[in-house]
Amino acid sequence: MNNRGKKMGLLLTGMALGATFCGGAAAAGIVAVPTRQPIYVDGQQAKMEAYNINGSNYVKLRDIGEQVCFNVYWDSDNGCVQVESGKPYTGTAPQQTAAAPTDGSRYVPKVGDVIRCDDGTDYTIKDVSRWDKNAFSSAPLGELPTATCDWSKLPQPEMPQAEARHFTSGGQDYLFQRNLYETRRMLYTLYNAIGDNPETWQNGQPVKFPSGNDKVKINLTIPAEVTPQSFWPWRAEQITELFNSCPPGTYSLEAWNVYKNGVFQYTEYSIYVS
Repeated sequence: MNNRGKKMGLLLTGMALGATFCGGAAAAGIVAVPTRQPIYVDGQQAKMEAYNINGSNYVKLRDIGEQVCFNVYWDSDNGCVQVESGKPYTGTAPQQTAAAPTDGSRYVPKVGDVIRCDDGTDYTIKDVSRWDKNAFSSAPLGELPTATCDWSKLPQPEMPQAEARHFTSGGQDYLFQRNLYETRRMLYTLYNAIGDNPETWQNGQPVKFPSGNDKVKINLTIPAEVTPQSFWPWRAEQITELFNSCPPGTYSLEAWNVYKNGVFQYTEYSIYVS
C-alpha cells in the first residue's frame, strides 16, 4: 500500500471509530473540542477541521474524501453513506445514465435521467410535465394497436438502433431521441390499414402485383435527403388517411422524443411515401 493509501486507511479507521464513539459520547456528556493539530496528506498540509474526543482526533469523512481524492455522498434511497474509491470527490451521487430500450419496449423519461448521446455527451432530463399531456391531444396514449389482420403475412422491417441526437441551435440545447415504442405504434397502425383496404388485402392475404412483388414495402428509418410529413400529437388517421389515398408504395416511418434545454416538448411522428 502506498503512503496515500496508508493515510487514507488510518483516517477512515479514525472516522469509523469516531462515529461509534460519538454515539455513546452524547449520552455520556463527552464534549468534542476543536483541535489545531495540523494534518498532512502526502507531505502537504491539508485544510481539515479536526476535533478531539476523549484524547483522539476525528475529522469529517467528506473532508478526507476531498483531500485524498475519493467520493463520499449520502445515498437517500438506501439510507447510508456511500464511498467511491478511485473516483474524484464531488460530494454528490453519480449521475445514472438512462438508456432507452433497444427492443421497442416503452420508455417513460423521468426528471434526472441522463441520456448518453451519439456525440458522446450526456443530456440531463429536467422537466417531463408535458409527457402524455399534449394540449392538442384529447387523451393520454393508450396501448399499442392490436391486429385486425394477420400481421405475420406483411413485411417485417428490422427495428432500427436506439439513437439520441444532440445539437444546439440559436443558443438552445436540443435532443432528438428515437422512440422505438411509438415507431411500433405507427407500424401496427399501418398494418391494420393494409388489412382494411381491399386494394392491398383480400381473402385473408396481402394483394401483390402481377409480378409477385409486395404492393406495400415498409422501412422504419427515413432517408436524410427527403422531407417527410411530420405531426404531433399522435393521430392514427394521419397514417390511415395517407395510406388510403395511395395504397401501393414504400412507407418510411419514424418517431422521436424532442427535448429543448432538458425539457420534454413532444413526440414527433414522421412518415414518407415513395
